Amino acid sequence: MSNVLLLRAPSQDVPDKYEIAFQDRGYHPFSIPVLETGAVNVAELQTYISNGPGKEGIGAVVITSARAVEVWKEAIDALAQDNIGTADADWTSLPFYVVGEATATALADLSREHRDSRYIPHNILGGAESGTAEKLAHYILKHHPLHEDPHPTFLYLTGDKNRDTLPSILTTGGITLRPLQVYETKGSSTFAHDLDAVLLEHSSQSRNNWWIVYFAPSSADFVTPVLGDRFILPYLAEDGIQLQGARIAAIGPTTSTFLTDTLKLRVDAIPSKPSPEALVNAVYSVDHLK
Repeated sequence: MSNVLLLRAPSQDVPDKYEIAFQDRGYHPFSIPVLETGAVNVAELQTYISNGPGKEGIGAVVITSARAVEVWKEAIDALAQDNIGTADADWTSLPFYVVGEATATALADLSREHRDSRYIPHNILGGAESGTAEKLAHYILKHHPLHEDPHPTFLYLTGDKNRDTLPSILTTGGITLRPLQVYETKGSSTFAHDLDAVLLEHSSQSRNNWWIVYFAPSSADFVTPVLGDRFILPYLAEDGIQLQGARIAAIGPTTSTFLTDTLKLRVDAIPSKPSPEALVNAVYSVDHLK
């Protein structure tokens, strides 16, 4: 049966559902992370933190991911090492509104690790009650005491890929956001090495006996040149003739359209819905066409 290259990070704490689904149908799946995040604007965040919410005019902080919590930790560790900060730099009582339990847990863990630090919040709100940005926005409008400050300004820590749902709801509700991007997503620096390690294990097998599964347009541009150096990819020729090679699946129509229209790749399988079972069924159906 074919090998399947899953262009995504596998689940860490539990058996990966995509890998299990393919294994149950006799395939040999391999998940390889294709993206990683890096901190940006740490110096600017340090300035905010060291000046303190009073000097900066900040009434609360909004954090939507555990990755942003990691950057906050990086910033305060540097400040502590350099002994930088003002008497007003006390963030302990300020509300920190967070999306989801994972983000809340990351921030709570940080608070326990630095319990004596003035840079760490003791007032973490939202969390499990606000599992999406939209839910958090409505939670904030319901719970923040706007009567005490009718025009509050919140520090909003973001990545490089954010929807405007939360900013739109909060702005309409009378809250001013001061966004600061603190991390960015980029191609994994180890992708080529990780891919080569998998291929080396199966060097005796034909490179045409592989399925390559794309999960997002955002990573396709980065990984395709690397894949093209190692596989015969099924590019669509200008005359419409489809060249043969490894087969390609896309997790959904948006990704498929990007692969065909932008990268000129032939997509052999698209699941009826973005689930492990539907993906395996789509691939299996192509492999067993008579």
